[in-house]
Amino acid sequence: MGLLAGKVALVTGATRGIGRAIALKFASEGADVAFTYRSQTEAAASLVSEIEALGGRVMAFQSDASDFDAAHRIVDEIKSSLGHIDILVNNAGITKDGLMMRMDEQQWDTVIDTNLKSAYNFIHACTPVMARQRSGSIINMTSVVGLSGNAGQCNYAASKAGLIGLAKSIAKEMGARGIRANCIAPGFIATDMTGALSEDIRKEWEKQIPLRRGGTPEDVAGVALFLASDMSAYVTGQVINCCGGMGC
Repeated sequence: MGLLAGKVALVTGATRGIGRAIALKFASEGADVAFTYRSQTEAAASLVSEIEALGGRVMAFQSDASDFDAAHRIVDEIKSSLGHIDILVNNAGITKDGLMMRMDEQQWDTVIDTNLKSAYNFIHACTPVMARQRSGSIINMTSVVGLSGNAGQCNYAASKAGLIGLAKSIAKEMGARGIRANCIAPGFIATDMTGALSEDIRKEWEKQIPLRRGGTPEDVAGVALFLASDMSAYVTGQVINCCGGMGC
């Protein structure tokens, strides 16, 4: 029996990187997995096949996570088809970097809508389901940048800091209903985003990391498994850094 046997998980933005690793980790531990994606249809089909090969039920939804009504329709369909929702991972996220003086309104709004409003949408839709069950684990994927800030990423850092405040507030609002809410703050993780950086820049980052390597999506997925499972039954309102010591 896996750590998530009998549970249903919803992961937003799951066709690549950290989201994909979390969806596969949850499925390997016995969870049925629903996930959202925006445009990568081939990657979504591949993920469906991989989860089915692990023996779990899977549902895939192409949608804009920042669309409030779409989020509620997705949650209703998952509840109808799979019976319940035990885990929500708010992973959908983008970057549109730029210095504040040069950042236009669209750069700001798009990042806030995708990274922060999407989490509001799905938490708003899932908490009534979880409250009736009197159980649930909500995991917001924040970033070390949400804790420290970063020049050229005011929009991204603000969205990630907002996810921390959101999780801590939900932990206080919904704890009496058995719902936990926590954050994971990844550091320098080898994904498509960091893959666009030059080798020299990646090496400079690694010199600042006590473990002397970038993290992997699977490293983050292991932390997500802990927070999703009953191993963390008394953990809520927390931010767990997964950064190789970069933020210590």
